[in-house]
Amino acid sequence: MKDIGLIVGSLAAGMVLGTVFFGGLWWTVSRGLNGPNPAVWFGFSALLRMAIAVSGLYYFARLGLPSLIACLCGLLIARGAVKRLTHIAC
Repeated sequence: MKDIGLIVGSLAAGMVLGTVFFGGLWWTVSRGLNGPNPAVWFGFSALLRMAIAVSGLYYFARLGLPSLIACLCGLLIARGAVKRLTHIAC
């Protein structure tokens, strides 16, 4: 029973990580193209989003393979949700 809670928590955390990553990507593209220096926007955003995502995945990888897989599934679910909410055609 303890493992189920860990997996559900990992799935939820993966959804949060995915929302931050893909939502941040959408926000950067929508704002960065009109900014005064797009290279800084895209570079800083990529570094920040990757640092957050990799740190989260690393944490859940240390908890075990089922937690990592659940976290990755949550990340993919969030990708689909952000894609649907922002009407991205990819």
